[in-house]
Parts: sequence; structure tokens; C-alpha cells
Amino acid sequence: MPDEASRTENPLYSPLADRMRPATLDDFIGQDHILHKGSALRQAIEAGTLHSMVFWGPPGTGKTTLARIIANGADALFLSISAVLSGVKDIRTAVARAKEEQAYGKATILFVDEVHRFNKSQQDAFLPYVEDGTIFFIGATTENPSFELNNALLSRVKTYVLKSLNKEDIALLLQRAVTDVEFGLGERHVQIAGDQLLQISTSADGDARRALNMLEIAADLASDNNAITDTIVQDVTTQSFRRFDKGGDLFYDQISALHKSVRGSNPDAALYWFARMLDGGCDPRYIARRVVRMASEDIGNADPRGLEISLNAWNTFERLGSPEGELAIAQAIAYLASTAKSNAVYTAFGMAMQDARELGSLDVPLHIRNAPTRLMKQLGHGKDYRYAHDEENAFAAGETYFPDEIDEKIYYQPAERGLEIKIGEKLKGLRELNRKNRTRKT
Repeated sequence: MPDEASRTENPLYSPLADRMRPATLDDFIGQDHILHKGSALRQAIEAGTLHSMVFWGPPGTGKTTLARIIANGADALFLSISAVLSGVKDIRTAVARAKEEQAYGKATILFVDEVHRFNKSQQDAFLPYVEDGTIFFIGATTENPSFELNNALLSRVKTYVLKSLNKEDIALLLQRAVTDVEFGLGERHVQIAGDQLLQISTSADGDARRALNMLEIAADLASDNNAITDTIVQDVTTQSFRRFDKGGDLFYDQISALHKSVRGSNPDAALYWFARMLDGGCDPRYIARRVVRMASEDIGNADPRGLEISLNAWNTFERLGSPEGELAIAQAIAYLASTAKSNAVYTAFGMAMQDARELGSLDVPLHIRNAPTRLMKQLGHGKDYRYAHDEENAFAAGETYFPDEIDEKIYYQPAERGLEIKIGEKLKGLRELNRKNRTRKT
């Protein structure tokens, strides 16, 4: 049963998505992971008990609807503000209204949409009223609360993660809208096939609001007999874009999935995530830069061709642009995912950086200092330096290159994969020669 209180005063101008907003948990679709029978949140809603919370999830997953259902179940006053349009003054106005209701024994839910848009000081304005029970705070956000909400507010709320709806759930929601006579399209006798509903559901990409909006547009375009044709469905779904927030969690989750698929030697999954990011509007140049990073971090000297292929792919994209250049990036991704892996250089570099930070500014040993002037030579710069090319096999066995204050370090330990097998064998022999011929340090 749709929620009558959520609609505008003139239902003629109320969007279908608003008219079809459910009023009870029985009509709510999706989010079974937090609303299944026996879950803490469901029990609280059914008992009419309140606590402050934040709903974190993609658009169109029911954050606002769920907040209204909670208010209905607890017979609480529901006040709603948007952080996009509101400020501290609006918060104070809402709190004043809540205090009036509190005097009559009625609880107030203050729902804050896009709560991540409030800055830290604005978020602090809620704290005393959440603390003393003047309001029960429900925030809705599409951004990670850990990054966008301050710790003081987070410590006073319970965070619930909402997930995208699957296409079957959205199709069920659309079917309800088609048949609902009072609030949906039932009175208009709209004719739409099941496969057409599923096509709209798929294009909605987990967003129920988007699906209902597309259905309403399709109904408005229907012919005289109210039949929605395949052409109409194609038209309303063609411009549907995948969710992809450049710089948000979805962005970093997907590049993480791409990187881990390459590291895990799964070219098929890597190409899928590459395609997902492109489909969502990601700049291919960003992906090209990350692919170069992958070549150094996860392939390294096990297959140095990986870095060369990655740089060539980036250069190819710069020359050809999109979409032709994207194929070169795909080629590099497939190669990196398929070839030998080693993070030995990545690990060694991290260890060297840690020592560089922690051991201070140790002097360069005299024998390997630069000596371009007579004075520097008189001061001992370069004295007793052994020129490797003059030594047997171009290797000065026993020579030292670290600062005098620290022992010889071994950071780089090649993996036993790809070219690094040979590199490792070579270094093992050189390090053994150094050990046997070490004269400068004991």
C-alpha cells in the first residue's frame, strides 16, 4: 500500500515514484539482508521503537521510504530536510518543532537527505539534540559515512548499508505500478509485456526510482490504446547510464576490483571491470595510468615487457583517442593478468623507503662520493673506489655501497617466477661473492 503522507498535496503532479512509495514493511521490496524476519532493524520497526541511524546506499534503494516507514510504525512526527538546500537555521527550526511535539509526548524523526553534504560544524549541530532525545536522527547518504561524517555523529548512530535492487525486484515493483488503480497506472490500463518490464528493470541499474520514472515516461508515450511498444521502451532506456561516481566509493571499488583481478591472473574479470568503468564514464586515461602502476607493482621484473606494453597502450590511447585507443588498454590489461607476477620490487622499495625515513640523513661513504674537484679528492672523496668495469665479470666483489653506519641490507628478493628466476640466480651468486670478499666492513 503506497504511503499517502509522502505525496505532494496535488497527486496530479506527483511523480509515479512518489505515488508508489510503500507505507509498510510488507510492501517494501529489497534490503532483505537488514530487514529479514528476526533482524534487529525489523524488530525495532515492528515494535515502534526508535534509534538514530544512517542509511548508506546507492540512489533509489529505499532510504527515504524506509525512514518514513519507521516514522509511521512509531507514530512519530516526520521532518525532512535536504543537506543540499538547508543549513544550521533549518536544523534549529526542526529542533524547535520537535521540542513542541516532545511537550505533548510525541517523538520526532528528523530525516536528513544527502547528509554528507553538511560540513563538520553543521553535523555538530545535531549532536546535543540526538544526545538528549529531542530528535531521532536518520541520515541518508550515497557516500561512505566513515569519510563523510564526523566521528562524534557516527558514534551516536547505527549505520545500515543498503544494496542495489536486483532486476527481478524492480520488475515486481513496476508490475505493481502498472496494476495499481489508486496510485499507479492501473486506471489508464497501460499495456506492457513482461520482457519489456524486465528491460526497463535492467536499464535502471538497481535504482527503483529511475525504473519508475522510465515506466511513467513510457506510459506517457504510449499509443491511443495505451500499449507500450518495443520502440518506446528502447527510447526510454537508451539514455540510461550506469552508476559510477567519479571519486566516490563506486569508483574506487571498481578500480580496486580491476587491479585485484589483474593481480589474481584473471584476464576475463579484469576486462569485465575495465568495461564496467568505461560504461560508467570513467576517463580511460585514468585507467591507463593505473595499468602502468599495476605493471610495476604486481608484475615487475618477472616480466619487464608488461611495463613496456602498458606504456605503449597509454601512448596509443593518446594518439587514437576513444574508442579505438581503449582496445590497446584492454590488450595491456589482458597481458598483465596473464603473465608472471612479482611484487618483489614493490616490497623492496617499501623497505628501502622505511629505512630512509627511520635511519636519518646518513652520510654517503667517502669511497663512493663524487670527486669533480681537486679539493674533494684531497678530502678523500672517491678514494679506493673500485670501478666495476675494471673488475672480473664487471663486478667488484666485496665492495660496499651502503652508509658506514648500517649493515648491508637485502631488500630485493626476486620471486621464483618469470624472468626473476634468472635475476634471482644471478643475485644469489653475486651476494655470495660479496660475502666471501667483504673487506670494507666487518
